[in-house]
Amino acid sequence: MRTIATPFLFILLGIIYASWAARIPAIRDGLQLTPAQLGIVLLGGGFGAVASFPLAAGMVARYGARRAAWYAGLALIAVLPCTALAPNMPLLVMAVVVLGGGSGCFDVAINALGTAQEKSAGRSTMSLLHAWFCVGTLSGALLGSLLAGLAITPPVHFLAISLLLLPPLTIAYRALPPDRVEPEPGHALFAIAHGPVIALGLIGFCGAVAEGSIADWSGVFMTDELHVHDGVAPLAFAGFACLMLLARLVCDPLKDRFGARRVVSLGALLAAFGIFIATLALNVPLTIAGFALAGSGLAAVFPFTFSAAGRHGSTALAAVATFSYSGGLLGPPVVGFLTQGWGLQAGIAFIGVLAVAIAIAASRARWLE
Repeated sequence: MRTIATPFLFILLGIIYASWAARIPAIRDGLQLTPAQLGIVLLGGGFGAVASFPLAAGMVARYGARRAAWYAGLALIAVLPCTALAPNMPLLVMAVVVLGGGSGCFDVAINALGTAQEKSAGRSTMSLLHAWFCVGTLSGALLGSLLAGLAITPPVHFLAISLLLLPPLTIAYRALPPDRVEPEPGHALFAIAHGPVIALGLIGFCGAVAEGSIADWSGVFMTDELHVHDGVAPLAFAGFACLMLLARLVCDPLKDRFGARRVVSLGALLAAFGIFIATLALNVPLTIAGFALAGSGLAAVFPFTFSAAGRHGSTALAAVATFSYSGGLLGPPVVGFLTQGWGLQAGIAFIGVLAVAIAIAASRARWLE
């Protein structure tokens, strides 16, 4: 059980993440939110994730990654149904802030578990763990598509997900070895980024903006631009998650052969091309294919960036994580405001520009190797 406990925690986060993303159009329509209002709601999720960083770091330092993941996982399972039950925008924002905070704490905890596992194995395994996250996002997106097509309401959907995930979360927690917390006197939770850390941070920032924006807006894009049914809209994110999963299965061998900088740079250019195809909104299959290409192109960003930062110590990892969570904070609402002013196609095209920025930053980031 220990060998599958950490991968399952990555799967769990992916399921919750994709379940929320898959039902955003339905929740938006239920509360009749404008694009700008939806952007504010999504801003709440990003704000919760960024604000949770000192809490997450403190939880891992005080209790260990295993217990921190347990506490954050329980919070996630409890708050997910609340996002669908919110009767108005202010309460929805509050629920999404808590959802973002829980996600941030859980993400930090399971990546700490993954780092320990990578050190124990003596080889790169982070990309494979992030592939399990994609298994979760793909499963969550496909399930969301199915339930939306069957006219299952978001409250029923989210309550069922929470009830189904609680037992395996408990089993995974009990299967993991007990935490061995070793206090680090003088260890700072925050540090001013400098030198090569900034390049890694920019890559993480842009990657978080791109992934978060695609998760939150691809379904809305399908609904509004191609006028698809609620059961079809989540397939764009499902395609994104599917190819990201497949790409992450081969990222580690590609890194060994060609180097991390080249893999991330060329992948980001492929992602930009995919976003360009999706932005054209020519038809449903091509649009889904465009988002899927973006998923494969962005697959290496987070595993390699976090792995590189982790090799240079916890201070570098903390700085890069802060950059990345800030990207998750700013990205989706920025797309919302661009959509309000210039339309959804402009908002999605902005993600393609960010993919090009990732390619440029990765080509210059020596610490990626």
